[in-house]
Amino acid sequence: MRRVTRSRLVMMGLLVVLLIAPGLWAQVRQEIELPDIMGYKTLKCDFHMHTVFSDGQVWPTVRVDEAWREGLDVISITDHIEYQPHKKDVPTNHNRPYEIAQGRAKERGILLIRGTEITRDTPPGHFNAIFLKDVTPLDTPDLLECMAAADKQQAFIFWNHPGWKPDKTGWLDIHTTLYEKKYMKGIEVVNGGSYYPEAHEWALEKNLTFMGNSDIHSPSMLAKTTGQEHRTMTLVFAKTKSLWAVKEALLAGRTVVWYQNQLIGRQEYLEAMFQAAVKIKDIGYEGNVVRFGVKNHSDISVELERTGKIGPKSLMLPAGATALIKTKVADLEAPVKLEYTARNFLIGPNKGLPVSLTIPGQMTINIGVEVSSN
Repeated sequence: MRRVTRSRLVMMGLLVVLLIAPGLWAQVRQEIELPDIMGYKTLKCDFHMHTVFSDGQVWPTVRVDEAWREGLDVISITDHIEYQPHKKDVPTNHNRPYEIAQGRAKERGILLIRGTEITRDTPPGHFNAIFLKDVTPLDTPDLLECMAAADKQQAFIFWNHPGWKPDKTGWLDIHTTLYEKKYMKGIEVVNGGSYYPEAHEWALEKNLTFMGNSDIHSPSMLAKTTGQEHRTMTLVFAKTKSLWAVKEALLAGRTVVWYQNQLIGRQEYLEAMFQAAVKIKDIGYEGNVVRFGVKNHSDISVELERTGKIGPKSLMLPAGATALIKTKVADLEAPVKLEYTARNFLIGPNKGLPVSLTIPGQMTINIGVEVSSN
């Protein structure tokens, strides 16, 4: 009979623990580097996702774990009210996904918002109501009664995937009614992997809050969040990381959508994001040439196309990296302004953000510099 040593028993015991308790393995959160702007915190949010309580494929706590790993700060699980293909196995309880997920969200430091998806044929299409106290009163066949029940709870309601093929009917009378009654306050300019230029125009024209969400149904297979590979999300510029501050920011329209390697939103917020992310450094002068570095302090690569007369015709500022530039100038003592369009900062459909890189003149740099005789 083989003798088992004490150390071997300990190792076997540890192996058993690891096999029966996979939750003890270290978990890693992918932190997303995006600048805070205008005195607000930039919160990474996804306000549209599904679980087995409607047509999703995962348990509510899985949605929390996925969001935490992918670097999000705020989520809302928005299972359908009217569409529940798993109801033979999962009983109808519209509040249950939130109740199941809230403990895990608290452990992970994720803000969880109670929400639901109002699922109607087109017209009018689908809508999300978030910041609800109770989903049950919205389970009524009349759309306007449903919307009124959400509004009574001071919910934030937005129109989902208005450019999705089954919903692609344009802005109709019912949408005007919902808008004029001030039920509908936001619109998904991006849903999952789809960008809707017409919704972008409506958001600008009607002052609706820009929303971009994953609408995730399957398990998330994302291994690492990058500028190119990430879930579609809404960046919310909030006073604090709190539910009341997120709601206040949504009502005020302080959002930008992050979709693929593009930021989509109102010009004032995109300008603030660009100015906070892109910084000039290491300026040097030689002859009629100025040399400098441009550091990108964000996880979003910035794509620049020249609109002025000087500087490289196109310029890529990789995420978290510094690009070195040199250009000839007529007067080294005067400030130099390189004018560009940030092509992936969309202030309108196919319309990039006008930006400039300003280099102080050599004389300006020298003013105030103390010269020692030693």
